[in-house]
Amino acid sequence: MNDEELYTIGDAARRSGLSVSAVRYYAEAGIVRPTALNEAGHRMYDVDAIAALELVRTLRELDTDLREIRRLLSGDTTLHGVLVTHLEVVERQERTLRSRRAVLTALIREGGEAERVDLMHQLVTMTDEERERTIDDFWNDVAEGLDVPDGFVDRLRAMRPVLPEEPTAAQLEAWITLADLVSDQEFRDAVRVHLRETYAAPEARTIATEPFQDFIHDSGTPLMEDLLAAHRAGESPRSARAEATVTRFMEAAVALSGERLTPEVRDRMADGFRRIPDLVRRMAEEDAVSEEPGYDGTHGRYLSLVAVINGVPEDHDDDPAVYVWIADAMSAAAVAS
Repeated sequence: MNDEELYTIGDAARRSGLSVSAVRYYAEAGIVRPTALNEAGHRMYDVDAIAALELVRTLRELDTDLREIRRLLSGDTTLHGVLVTHLEVVERQERTLRSRRAVLTALIREGGEAERVDLMHQLVTMTDEERERTIDDFWNDVAEGLDVPDGFVDRLRAMRPVLPEEPTAAQLEAWITLADLVSDQEFRDAVRVHLRETYAAPEARTIATEPFQDFIHDSGTPLMEDLLAAHRAGESPRSARAEATVTRFMEAAVALSGERLTPEVRDRMADGFRRIPDLVRRMAEEDAVSEEPGYDGTHGRYLSLVAVINGVPEDHDDDPAVYVWIADAMSAAAVAS
């Protein structure tokens, strides 16, 4: 294009990618005025005006508000300022759309009952404080009359959902499901029954005490991670690395009950780990035939939704082979000692 040449409204429309009616509208709205009028009174545009029309087209395709575009072209703001403002608008729209998607997905999954629409909307728009209260109310109710060691419920309630500032649609959907569940009295009762029955036996109550829970969730976690890392690396359970790692784990574990790590204790621990796959399988079978929801339908369901909301990666170390590998490492360490 010639910098000095003037172009008709038709040429200006074609070169800017707009329709003639759009160019005319922007002129009448005072957004991009024609450079001049020819002798016949027709609008004429120079290259700067056409460049302004191209910018307007691009910003409008991004849904930028006309008020912001007018401010930019009048010199009251900069292009950077307009883009920043528009990005904030788009981000708000994105959050709104994610929330709507989560609500719609939940409603479709449930059958779309009319009376649930308002509830789902309320759940997805809760404040941080309202979410905290919802979870606290749930655990306060579950803990009432629950005969478990002191501090055990506090440990359970510490595993709670924390929705990020910019949640994904999947995290929002998980929150809606969880918030709906924990507000359901039947689910609360089922979780209470599951915890009561699980920790009724004396040996189970021991596991629920503060020292054992601290080991499971805090001090023992890095030791178990070291074991899993050795397994993932393809180490033999009889390797020096496996022996050293499993010995550290067992020494820390037996210290909880004041025992000494003898070969007999090592064998007993190995036997316990070797039994885990069969115990898990039998529990799953019992849950499948039971009329009452088991772990997967109660506390396990709660924890799995919390993991999604908190963005915790799925645990791929639940393969029974992991427990067998640990048991073999414990047995090998017992022989070596």
